Amino acid sequence: MSFANSQRVLAIVGWSGCGKTTLIEKLLPELARLGLKVSVIKHTHHDVEFEPEGKDSTRFRAAGAEEVLLATPKRFVLQHEMPEPLPLSALLARMAPVDLVLVEGFKTAAIPKLEVRRTSHPALVDPYIIAIASDSPLQSSLPVLDLNQAAAIAAFICDLPC
Repeated sequence: MSFANSQRVLAIVGWSGCGKTTLIEKLLPELARLGLKVSVIKHTHHDVEFEPEGKDSTRFRAAGAEEVLLATPKRFVLQHEMPEPLPLSALLARMAPVDLVLVEGFKTAAIPKLEVRRTSHPALVDPYIIAIASDSPLQSSLPVLDLNQAAAIAAFICDLPC
């Protein structure tokens, strides 16, 4: 597993609708049970608004603020306007240190990847894929994990060399 700014990073990749988000959702409590602090980076091509039009943070951004931090009693969201997308390394540098960062998306990043594969989709071709999680038996030179066994996948992730 690779380190980015001293953090272990593993991408969960696959075709749209294959179950990447569901797998990450199931892995998080299993990895926590194994004692890991885990963060997630979710890549999307959609423009996301955290507050509706007309609310204060949206108005500040529209007025020209470079960054707006929206703070609530339980969480915060930092909105940073960018002329172009940041690379994954720059995003990782902005995150608090944890034991592992799971990344959904960033298919072209040169980081270790776990492919979520359904039989209805072709295999991804990527030299950084280190294992496959599937809900059906597959022939592969890579380790094939049962997609329905999140605890076993979490144990596999924990056993990866740093």
